[in-house]
Formats: sequence, structure tokens, C-alpha cells
Amino acid sequence: MGVLIVVGTVALVVVAVQRVGGAGGGPARLDLALDQPEGSRVAGIAAAEGGALGVWVARPDGDRVVLVDPRRGRVTGEIRLGR
Repeated sequence: MGVLIVVGTVALVVVAVQRVGGAGGGPARLDLALDQPEGSRVAGIAAAEGGALGVWVARPDGDRVVLVDPRRGRVTGEIRLGR
């Protein structure tokens, strides 16, 4: 009976820690292809208002800022930067 009380208490502590954020509360993952040409690289990422992301892409033909909606997992726009 004493062993069951100890095991039950340990189980309750583990569940409480997990719910508070000790485990399973890691960052969200976004799998998204930006479909940029060969030789492109991500030069920076910035968060915008409303949860959108701005991804600065350095391309051989000129830099771009690709606007991404992470909730829907899709590209919503692109801004061309002049050289």
C-alpha cells in the first residue's frame, strides 16, 4: 500500500510539471518551401504585426522580402528590393 502511494505521488508530480511547461511545450515547427532560385540564401527573418514573418532572401538577381503567414503555412507576398 505504501508503494502505491509513493508511485501515485510521483505520477502526479510528473503530470503537474508537464502541464506547467516542463515538457512538450517546445517551439512550433513550420515546414515551408519558399521556391527561390539556385544560389539564394536567407539573410534575415523578422516578425511582423499579427504573427506574420518577413524573410529577407538574398538572390542572385536582387534581394527580396518574402512575407509568410505561419498559421496557414503559405507565402502571402513578396517585396522586391532595388539594387
